[in-house]
Amino acid sequence: MENSRYLVDVPWLQDHVEDPQVVVIDTRFALSVPDAGRQAYLAEHIPGAYYLDLNRDLSSPVARHGGRHPLPDWKKFASKLSQLGIYSQPPGPTQVIIYDDSRFAFAARLWWMLRYLGHKQVAILDGGIQAWKSAGLPLSELLPAERAGDFRPSFQSGWLVDIETVRQQASAPNGTVIDSRSPERWRGEVEPIDPIAGSVPGSQNAFWKDVSTEEGQLKSPEALADHWKHHPITADTIIYCGSGVTACVNIFSLVAAGYPMCRLYPGGWSDWCSYLTAGKN
Repeated sequence: MENSRYLVDVPWLQDHVEDPQVVVIDTRFALSVPDAGRQAYLAEHIPGAYYLDLNRDLSSPVARHGGRHPLPDWKKFASKLSQLGIYSQPPGPTQVIIYDDSRFAFAARLWWMLRYLGHKQVAILDGGIQAWKSAGLPLSELLPAERAGDFRPSFQSGWLVDIETVRQQASAPNGTVIDSRSPERWRGEVEPIDPIAGSVPGSQNAFWKDVSTEEGQLKSPEALADHWKHHPITADTIIYCGSGVTACVNIFSLVAAGYPMCRLYPGGWSDWCSYLTAGKN
């Protein structure tokens, strides 16, 4: 790829959108209107792109604990990826390109999931569908047919942590736990979604939107290095958000900037505060 193996630009995708070894996935979504992304996809999308929904495809049903967007049943998810024509082995591995319209918020979730399942040939479209539209390129309302694929997960051990691990890391002298939500949510001044305001004691704040421009493009490696230099990042660093979605944007930006893959607390604050409301934390 021309700019990095984690990010592709519009000219690259334009040249490869009809390549049978490339699968494009639309992940547009709106937390406030759950069906908005799907409706936007049905109205118009990058030609040949499939759609995966945060609630229906990238998450499992909500339970008492585990957060608002628990990770999906991996067997079902792998079957879904196979139906999109994705191969994890010969004749693959298939190059997967993901886009959204929310500054990587939902594209990064899928990017992380694929990486967690051992698929390295995955990148995000810089600027999302807005960049494609701005280039004057065609859109389509035709739904692509299912394709034959064979996706076999290879789970990456140590990439996921639970609430007990977060507790230990946050209280350790050199432990780093990063909250990806807005500063005011991290400080506990507001909480628009979860029942309790606040953050994991001992956590640091790095707002997920600060790694991209308002146009939805990832900042340069130099700008990202400057952004992250205030946080001691190692492979043991734990990153969370409200429900394991936008935390993946921070993880993506770190990897794209040359940092190690950090650990994800997928339940995030919604899982943490579920124990507070249960009087068990």
